[in-house]
Amino acid sequence: MLSRVANSIYWMNRYIERADNYARFISVNFNLALDLPPNVPEQWEPLIVATADHYNFFEHYPEANRENVLYFMTFDVNNPNSILSCLYSARENARTIRESISKEMWEYVNQIYWKVKDRVEGSKSWELARYQGFLEEIKSGSQLFYGIVDSTITRGEGWHFGQLGKLLERADKTTRFLDVKYFTLLPNVDAVGSPLDLLLWSSVLKSVSAYNMFRQQYKVVNPTNIVEFLILDKGFPRSVVHCLTEAEQSLYAISGTSFDHGYSNLAEKKLSKILSEVQFTEIDDILTTGLHQFLDAFQTSNNDIGQTIHNTYFDLKPVN
Repeated sequence: MLSRVANSIYWMNRYIERADNYARFISVNFNLALDLPPNVPEQWEPLIVATADHYNFFEHYPEANRENVLYFMTFDVNNPNSILSCLYSARENARTIRESISKEMWEYVNQIYWKVKDRVEGSKSWELARYQGFLEEIKSGSQLFYGIVDSTITRGEGWHFGQLGKLLERADKTTRFLDVKYFTLLPNVDAVGSPLDLLLWSSVLKSVSAYNMFRQQYKVVNPTNIVEFLILDKGFPRSVVHCLTEAEQSLYAISGTSFDHGYSNLAEKKLSKILSEVQFTEIDDILTTGLHQFLDAFQTSNNDIGQTIHNTYFDLKPVN
């Protein structure tokens, strides 16, 4: 497979996953708004801090209020990670490789981009209920896209590059969902362990579609169990361990390397290393290190893996 094609498939899937997760980030606050006591103000700045978009945000907006943050994360073309920007990038990647993906994939990515593009005008005056409906459409749309991929694409190199992009993006964003909770309660440390604290944890679970599966496994909703579930649970498809495990399998399938014979390139080495570190980490180790510190270190390592994959498979190398 040409590196250009592999790169586009990888990023098309990564951008679709990012759009889905940005819709879920915003849903954290929408879920909270339904349950917060009237004397507790809504907090919107933690969303852009946890996604590392706050520097860009404050270059264009004076205040992190509801209206500004919602527009910035959904429709603002000045934000390369907004839902609209991600869908545009996914569409452009799909457009350049139409001959390498299924007709249904291209048609759907094209359709969902224009559907969101047509909503930009007048969106600043939307009521919360309309925003909620829009975000549900984005989340449902990403699931429909992955259903189309799974039912129309041969399990070859292209499919594995798509899986790799989706899973690395999902692992990163799962850790950032946990960080939303961290930044929301700062600097009021007294709120830790309070009913508001547990309310926020439950909201994070609901936003990543993990609440029902979590309650089937744990009787008590507490921070320790939630962190363990979202990071270390091997069976839940959005947990960090599960995402890394599936990503590792796709990475080795691309090179044709057997696990028994060890890694064949630096990307495989780094991904297998971070997976082993997470697999052999216990929840007490994470809490002793500090949840935010653990998540921050993981995000740095995950970004490094993404760069190494780029250098290994997508980067143009001079011909000797």
